[in-house]
Amino acid sequence: MSSVAVLTPESFAEHRSGLKDQEITGCVPEDEAYIPTYLEAFPPLPEKGAPGEKAGEPAPAWGSKIRPIKASVITQVFHVPLEERRYKDNSQFGEGEEAKVCLDIMQRTGAHIELSLAKDQGLSIMVTGKLDSVMKARKEIVARLQTQASATVAIPKEHHRFVIGKNGEKLQELELKTATKIAIPRPDDPSANIRITGTKEGIEKARHEILLISAEQDKRAVERLSLEKAFHPFIAGAHNRLVQELSQETGARISIPPPSLPKDEIVITGEKEAVALALNRIRAIYDDKKRKTTTISVEVKKSQHKYIIGPKGNTLQEILETTGVSVEMPPLDSGSETIILRGEPDKLGPALTQVYAKAKSVMVVEVMAPAWLHRFIIGKKGQNIGRITQQLPRVHIEFTDGEERISLEGPTEEVEQAQAQIQEIIKDLLVRMDYTEVIIDQRFHRHLIGKNGANINRIKEQYKVSVRIPQDSERSGLVRIEGDPKGVQLARRELIEMVQRMENERTKDLIVEQKFHRTIIGQKGEKIKEVRDKFPEVIINFPDPAQKSDIVQLRGPKNEVEKCAKFLQKIIADLIENSFSLSVPIFKQFHKNIIGKGGANIKKIREETNTKIDLPTENSNSEMIVITGKKSNCEAARDRILAIQRELANIKETEVTIPAKLHNSLIGSKGCLVRSVMEDCGGVHIHFPSEGSGSDKVTIRGPAGEVEKAKKQLLQLAEEKQVNNFTAELQAKPEYHKFLIGRGGANIRRVRDKTGARIIFPSPDDTEQELITIVGKEEAVRQAQKELESLVKNLDDVVEDSMVVDVRHHRHFVCRRGQVLRELAEEYGGVAVSFPRTGANSQRVTLKGAKDCVEAAKKRIQEIIEDLESQVSVEVAIPQRHHRAIMGPKGCRIQYITREHEVQIKFPERDDSAAGQEASPQENGEVSPEAEFVPRKCDTITISGRAEKCELAKAALLALVPITEDVEVSYELHRYIIGQKGSGIRKMMEEYEVNIWVPQPEKQLDVIKVTGLAANVERAKQGLLERVKELQAEQEDRALRSFKVTMSVDPKFHPKIIGRKGAVISQIRKDHDVSIQFPDKGDEQQDLIVILGYERNVEEARQAIQQLVAELQEMVSQDVHLDPRTHARIIGARGKAIRKLMEEFKVDIRFPQPGSDEPDKVTVMGLPETVDNAIDHLLNLEEEYMLSVTETETLAAYMKPPSRYGGGGGGAGGLDDGSGGPAKGFVVRDAPWNAAGNKAPDMSSAEDFPTFGTGVAPKQASAWGPKKF
Repeated sequence: MSSVAVLTPESFAEHRSGLKDQEITGCVPEDEAYIPTYLEAFPPLPEKGAPGEKAGEPAPAWGSKIRPIKASVITQVFHVPLEERRYKDNSQFGEGEEAKVCLDIMQRTGAHIELSLAKDQGLSIMVTGKLDSVMKARKEIVARLQTQASATVAIPKEHHRFVIGKNGEKLQELELKTATKIAIPRPDDPSANIRITGTKEGIEKARHEILLISAEQDKRAVERLSLEKAFHPFIAGAHNRLVQELSQETGARISIPPPSLPKDEIVITGEKEAVALALNRIRAIYDDKKRKTTTISVEVKKSQHKYIIGPKGNTLQEILETTGVSVEMPPLDSGSETIILRGEPDKLGPALTQVYAKAKSVMVVEVMAPAWLHRFIIGKKGQNIGRITQQLPRVHIEFTDGEERISLEGPTEEVEQAQAQIQEIIKDLLVRMDYTEVIIDQRFHRHLIGKNGANINRIKEQYKVSVRIPQDSERSGLVRIEGDPKGVQLARRELIEMVQRMENERTKDLIVEQKFHRTIIGQKGEKIKEVRDKFPEVIINFPDPAQKSDIVQLRGPKNEVEKCAKFLQKIIADLIENSFSLSVPIFKQFHKNIIGKGGANIKKIREETNTKIDLPTENSNSEMIVITGKKSNCEAARDRILAIQRELANIKETEVTIPAKLHNSLIGSKGCLVRSVMEDCGGVHIHFPSEGSGSDKVTIRGPAGEVEKAKKQLLQLAEEKQVNNFTAELQAKPEYHKFLIGRGGANIRRVRDKTGARIIFPSPDDTEQELITIVGKEEAVRQAQKELESLVKNLDDVVEDSMVVDVRHHRHFVCRRGQVLRELAEEYGGVAVSFPRTGANSQRVTLKGAKDCVEAAKKRIQEIIEDLESQVSVEVAIPQRHHRAIMGPKGCRIQYITREHEVQIKFPERDDSAAGQEASPQENGEVSPEAEFVPRKCDTITISGRAEKCELAKAALLALVPITEDVEVSYELHRYIIGQKGSGIRKMMEEYEVNIWVPQPEKQLDVIKVTGLAANVERAKQGLLERVKELQAEQEDRALRSFKVTMSVDPKFHPKIIGRKGAVISQIRKDHDVSIQFPDKGDEQQDLIVILGYERNVEEARQAIQQLVAELQEMVSQDVHLDPRTHARIIGARGKAIRKLMEEFKVDIRFPQPGSDEPDKVTVMGLPETVDNAIDHLLNLEEEYMLSVTETETLAAYMKPPSRYGGGGGGAGGLDDGSGGPAKGFVVRDAPWNAAGNKAPDMSSAEDFPTFGTGVAPKQASAWGPKKF
């Protein structure tokens, strides 16, 4: 006979959750109370390594819930024998390589390492830290402090991936655990050997672990079983429960392909025994079902198949679960309607009944309604249809665009209700709605719509109708008007009148060059807006820029279109007149003089001539200055610019009369002939009149001597062209061209003088780089061609020669990556010059190339040596602080000076210690009287070269020394000039290439210092003063914006004035451009509202708030009592329903807070009439929702509690004797205290049930066993 113990429900509450579902539900009749045993209710804790424990047994119910608590910091100690130590220098332990290695490992891993030396000179290492850090540190110590051995272990190739693990995690763990390096061969490597590197102990551990992994994989097996697809559902079971049970019982993993995959193969993996067991079980199920089952086929409409399948196939699973019959459905994309039922004969009938029931559980109905009525049936924002779907959520309503049918799908009863409601809506709409259709030419559609829909929106609002105008892509002229019958007719009449008016309008096309379109439109359309405001009845359409069209279309009344066309033509004529452009060639060195100090000269010319003048960039090779504007103004500006050039240099301008018919031949192909004359005559400018002008005047401008020379050559050429114009061409390698031309053009000039022919070499832009053109009389051309061919032939004959160059000059030729040698090769036909290696102590230099080139190169090298020997060094003292500014970005300024003056410039080493000892800074290039500038070694720059060129370079360097100027700026404006995080001052410094110093705020000085080149400083100064003017204007504007008004408004109105999420107050702020501040919670005067802004705007905002308050004062507040159980339904999901209700009735509704004294009191606030309507609606909703609440509660009262151990209906523990007496508590059988000689524990005893932390000494042995604290 079993013993019974009683515990209270409270003492068992914490243990209930640990029971397994199968233990609770058991195979006990529902009307009997099941009493569990003590071991079932209180399963024992698992014992570590208990004898007799089997691998396949499931863990106890709560064995998986208890986890041992591990320390976060651990310590590991290991020993390195003397013979395995990598560093054996014992002279001074703790200071050698071992200590350095340990320190490095500690920094990298975060672990703490302590070393100690044993008597046998072995090394004891103690590592402390977090587990991960300790493992990493240990691995590094073994690798770096212990000598490494290696070994191999061979396992089958297919087991390698199990050693590596997912993403290499297993391999990393193994390496950390054993402190070894494990190398696994690549998949394409046929070798099966795994190499392990580390200590002997680590290698043995790693080898053991790898062999264990391999042995475990040897036990595993994979079986593939091909069974008919039709029987897979019987093997899987309903909701895959049967296959899951099989996996749990056998321990094998069973993979059945899903129904959508046409595969018969079932894959079983796991240990061999488990796989074999699972295989036998599956075969048994298959054989049994194959023998017992039969099939029947039924025809069901294709549209009803989805209801039989159910969501995610759940309905098919339910049929399988309840009847044991598998339902095979044809694919949804096939046309078959045949369904096959497979199962035992006696179960096919019930299954077939369920299939038909599911197929007919959903009804599909179509309601006919004119397509134009559909959107009215749906309602604004789906309001009408939403009401139906809210009441009948299981009904799906679908409207088909362009068709007259409405589809309803869902349960039969609900579909019929929805059908009746929709038909009622259609009937009502047909009575009070009408529509008409008007054919309007598509070209008028956008005029009917108006700008931003202005016209069509006005018609819609005025006549309360809906107007549908088809899209351009539809290419339809059918305009549909829907709404109130009277409004439809009025709207139709107005649209027809508008069309008739437009048909009487005139369209005119203006031809305007596309380049002027943007100018006529203006920035953000400002200029065209002025034109449209002047001619409001005219529509002006510009073509899309992508069309590249010149046609601008005007449309409107005839007279207005004509006036607008004349006005636009006048604007276009002005634009054409002002777009005249001419280019003026000005020598590059005079561009800065034309610009003037701070841009003064060019600014003055621009303003006085009303032209736009563009100069080429500083690093550009172009000399052309482009002037744009009216022709007369452009010519005036050109004359003024040329006058500046004439003043600065001995520039002469002369005109030569040459017949216009010869101009093209004198210019030559792509200007090659005239360019050769300009280059030959020292860069003079030759200007031919524009083609078609008929003028014979050719202008030559430049230095007086060169102008005469160019004039002579031009006249000579013109004469030759008139007498005989013969041309010949010659091919020569491009690298020979410079040699053929010679230094300073000497070679080619000799040929010209001798033969009288003109020789033209290709420019760098020409495609034919080898083609040389000879122009002149035939005899002269032939002679020149012969001379050049002879030179080219000599260049093709390669010779080798040598010369002696003093060793001290070698560096000059080979420095800067052999730049001098490259220049020699370019100039002398690609001659190769080889200097002896550094340290060879040889003076012999080898030259290889064409004979003439080699001779010329030798001569040039000799000239360079003479220059080097005649070089001098000049020192220039410039304070070190200016050196960087003189160099310029990436040294560009110094590079320009060295190239221009052919000198070498060397800067001293920077002396940072002397930086603080410098004298007070120079201002404007003058030494301050307080301290005389004393040059130091770090201030001295050395210039090497010819004496006269060194002086020029020195002057150029001194010109680059920056100056400092003071700009008077009020201290209050400094922070605005600096800008946010210094952005403002940084932008100015970048723009003007200067350094701007602003004094510290505490000094409160009214001065800002600007440092840089003179021209840049002047420009920066002007820019700074302009910025000051802008800031002063902003200050004045801020003062005007600070007008302040305080108004008193009852605090109860503040939330309404603010609005939901600040919507109302934000709109007032935006409309009136003001700042409105409400009192904080802690303020004394809670009724004061402060308005800031322009005086007029503030007054308007105050009036707007007063008007809002006046409206709020008319509102009333009324309470209504609604059952709290209906509140959630009335409010709706996330307050959606209540917000909709408040918007509909224009009221504010407040529900009580949780825990309120009056939980049923709801406050409604608004105008009296709207409040009454809202309350009536709320009461109706309460009545409707209460029916549902009452029904739910009634149903719940009759429902059985879900759990036999629940607290409802059955008393404590489900044991109810029907007496209604006190609960018996929780009852268990076979408790330890019911054994012979034991008694039940006293729950009130502190000894038997001690509280945590209380150490009570046991008085006697208990049935629970010895106490453990």
